[in-house]
Amino acid sequence: MSLTTVGVVGAGTMGNGIAQVCASAGLTVKLLDVSREMLDKALASIEKNLGRRALEPAHKLAVLARIELSTDYGCLQDAGMVIEAATEQLALKQEVLQRVAQYVSPQCVIATNTSSLSITQLAAKLPLPERFIGVHFFNPVPVMQLIEVVRGLRTNDQAYAQVVALAERLNKVTITSTNRPGFVVNRILVPMINEAVLVYQEGIASAEDIDSAMVLGCNQPLGPLALADLIGLDTVLAILKSLYDGFNDSKYRPAPLLKELVAAGDLGRKTGRGFHAYD
Repeated sequence: MSLTTVGVVGAGTMGNGIAQVCASAGLTVKLLDVSREMLDKALASIEKNLGRRALEPAHKLAVLARIELSTDYGCLQDAGMVIEAATEQLALKQEVLQRVAQYVSPQCVIATNTSSLSITQLAAKLPLPERFIGVHFFNPVPVMQLIEVVRGLRTNDQAYAQVVALAERLNKVTITSTNRPGFVVNRILVPMINEAVLVYQEGIASAEDIDSAMVLGCNQPLGPLALADLIGLDTVLAILKSLYDGFNDSKYRPAPLLKELVAAGDLGRKTGRGFHAYD
């Protein structure tokens, strides 16, 4: 049966991006969050992003019309796939996923957009864990082409095939990862960001010079500290903690300055200040 309706739980940066690309591909999207305020903010963000793409007004309105907002998990009952995009916290994601499982059909694929948590662990408390899978989009979702598809210990071939088919419909490219901390991209990327934080923390160079060095010297499109600000310093810290706990290896220990900035609430672009300041 072809996929027509996708549920997205969590209307933050990643969730509204996933909702946008799914609706743009012609799918009906049920976007769910705990408050109407969060949902209205998400829809405004999607509308703003669509405005940057120079779409015909009728096309833009059609995309927005395919996004249905709700605070009720019951709206997910007719979804063929539900993608959880809650904050990167194990207990929170487990709670959200268990609630999703209460409302969807047994045939519905349940996916998580986690960037570092164990797919097998998240699936363990769900009925039918074989239909559970990791679908890691990258920020900003409408721009970034990659999706990491992560199979848990019990993920079946049908769930995997449906996720790959969705990615193709969204004009995304998939890579497949086994269930290891950080998967592929973040296991490589986040330790590099952490090393950049240590270089800055030790006073070796300014944040601006560190970013310029990697952009001009390594041809990276964005410096590691600016990228950390874009990702969110709280998310970077959560991924590092997951790597550190998962491998029990000191090379993944988060830089003290990163922990201090997160404790201060300086999380990057979303709060206006991180390693750099933003309007």
